[in-house]
Amino acid sequence: MRDLVEIGMGRTARRAYELGDIEIVPSRRTRSSKDVSTAWQLDAYRFDIPLVT
Repeated sequence: MRDLVEIGMGRTARRAYELGDIEIVPSRRTRSSKDVSTAWQLDAYRFDIPLVT
């Protein structure tokens, strides 16, 4: 698939990716869920769950 698509006279658009196009697969160095934290902090506020927008 081409990265640039012509959309009009002298206009082109780049291909965008969405979450369905990207795969996350384990590697040889996969971490245990006990070793990884998804917590994050903003100033004095701590959140134990990841933020997904």
